[in-house]
Amino acid sequence: MTQRRLILITGMAGSGKTTLAQMMKQKGYRVLTMGDVIRSEVKLRGLPPTPENLGEMAKEIREHGGDAAVAKKCIPLIIGEVNKLVAVDGIRSLDEVYVFEEAFDIILVAVHASPETRFQRLRNRGRSDDPKVRAHLRIRDHRELGFGMGNAIALADMVIINENGLIDLENGLDTLLERIKHIDKD
Repeated sequence: MTQRRLILITGMAGSGKTTLAQMMKQKGYRVLTMGDVIRSEVKLRGLPPTPENLGEMAKEIREHGGDAAVAKKCIPLIIGEVNKLVAVDGIRSLDEVYVFEEAFDIILVAVHASPETRFQRLRNRGRSDDPKVRAHLRIRDHRELGFGMGNAIALADMVIINENGLIDLENGLDTLLERIKHIDKD
């Protein structure tokens, strides 16, 4: 029996990770979002989902459970998933990649956009943890880079440059799915 393949999606906030994941969902993939683990824990503790609370919770989970703690919480969900097409949105570190790699066949995809493009997208998105000023985006970027996200981006199997929105993501997804077909043939 072949090992389940996961598509792992990484990238800085506002790069287009979640939009790519939603496109994959439309193609039949089950999408798990690692940030939902953080948001769920904040909610369980009765805290408002502010950028500060979410950031502190992400740090706390990793301090207590290690750099791959969030990924470890996702593995049982993936193993129990009946859909063989699974993508994980929100990879923050190589430690997370390695945890998934121990259990599954993985393809790591990085979505990249410039800081200005990301800031404008986040301002328009309006989620509670989205930065309202550029300084807050820098703080978030530094926190996430501190988790090792830059290493995950640098070592991705594929990078999708997303400066033009849906067109870039559609083309990138088409390329990714073609690569998967070729891998499956080998």
